[in-house]
Amino acid sequence: MSDLSQNPRPNRRALSAAARVYAVQALFQMEAADQSADRVVREFANWRIGVDYDEGTSPEADEDLFERIVDGAVNWQARIDQMTDRALVAKWPIDRIDPVLRAVFRAAGSELVGTDTPPRVVISEYVAVADAFFPEGKEARFVNAVLDHMARAARPDAF
Repeated sequence: MSDLSQNPRPNRRALSAAARVYAVQALFQMEAADQSADRVVREFANWRIGVDYDEGTSPEADEDLFERIVDGAVNWQARIDQMTDRALVAKWPIDRIDPVLRAVFRAAGSELVGTDTPPRVVISEYVAVADAFFPEGKEARFVNAVLDHMARAARPDAF
């Protein structure tokens, strides 16, 4: 009998959580470096997801979910950005907020618009992503409020 504790396989939830973090990173990179989704998705698949480094191995991820989030964020960006703008206060349109938060809203918006993932799950998962990127700040509460508003706009029947 093999000892699975030596090399545990990540569970589905961990793979999905990693896919969401990678999607936020990819969307940030696409905007910051003006790179295409195809190029960035390929780079993540080849050089970032589940890759061994001197410091350790980067987490495995649900690569299909990662690609769906990135593709959806690109395909529905205008709709997602409009939902985000409506959820933000008038003084802070989406183009004025932190680019990492913008990537979080776009990734979450992609799931709200393009998947059947329950809105409460999307909100919870992306609040955790925001907390990982901003552990000392109030951004997680901000993300929670904005995503709640976006989810109600995207899927009013789910509430």
